[in-house]
Amino acid sequence: MSQKLKVNMLGFFTVFLWASAFPLTKIAMIQYTPNALGFLRCTAASVFLIIIGMFNHIHKPQKKDIIWFFLSGGLGFTLYMITFNTGIQTLTSATSSIIIATTPIMTAMVASRFYGEKIKNLGWFAIASAFAGVLILLLWDGIFSINIGLIWTIGAAVVFCGYNILNRKLSSMGYTALEIVTYSMICGTILLAVFSSQGVVQMMTAGPGQILSVLYLGAIPSAMAYFLWGKAMFLAEKTSEVTNFMFVTPLLSTVLGFILLKEIPNAGTFIGGIIIIFSIILFNIKGK
Repeated sequence: MSQKLKVNMLGFFTVFLWASAFPLTKIAMIQYTPNALGFLRCTAASVFLIIIGMFNHIHKPQKKDIIWFFLSGGLGFTLYMITFNTGIQTLTSATSSIIIATTPIMTAMVASRFYGEKIKNLGWFAIASAFAGVLILLLWDGIFSINIGLIWTIGAAVVFCGYNILNRKLSSMGYTALEIVTYSMICGTILLAVFSSQGVVQMMTAGPGQILSVLYLGAIPSAMAYFLWGKAMFLAEKTSEVTNFMFVTPLLSTVLGFILLKEIPNAGTFIGGIIIIFSIILFNIKGK
């Protein structure tokens, strides 16, 4: 298997796992408040990653690099969980994932500025085309209202862009994908610990299904998906090779939202989804 194929497979599988987090987060929010859910999800993910790390004999971070892990964890987990969970309360799974899908555009621009990652004109066209597909998903019904949930979710996209850039930096410092996601997650959980009392109280009154939803969100879309994402980032020649797969998330989350929450997708979902997938293929073949 070629390295490029590995990157593509890791990228797609990761966004599929992330897509499942949108409807399942809405289900979990029936019981948990946004900040408490963020703490519980990151705590479960940290435990899961520590166990994996012990079996893989990961190295401890150097003291001088701990600040970078706190910054990475603060952006990718603490702030992301707070903004994402708060925003999705007033948005559908599909709309939330569409806003998060703007992250690759931000990341490509920032990576181009700080890492000198060149993108061909056709690559920029593919990014614009994919963003057009996102807009079709969002505007198909001709209604686009700015609400507080949208603002929070745009904030989530911005902080996740920062996480992607720091992930690249930590990789260049010699840390493996597993080390990066483990130490960033632990630092993010520490920062979220101010909401630990809320989380414990709400967990104690939760039913079996609500407890399982938190464990799933922590172990799969958080721990496993972030590990695979970091691995893809490590293998990729350019950050944008991986982040562009996030354009598929709206399509996947819409399908999962229909299955789990009976959210009915419209024709725009299918048209926009086709444009997004075409754009990703174009970018990966001709855009770099």
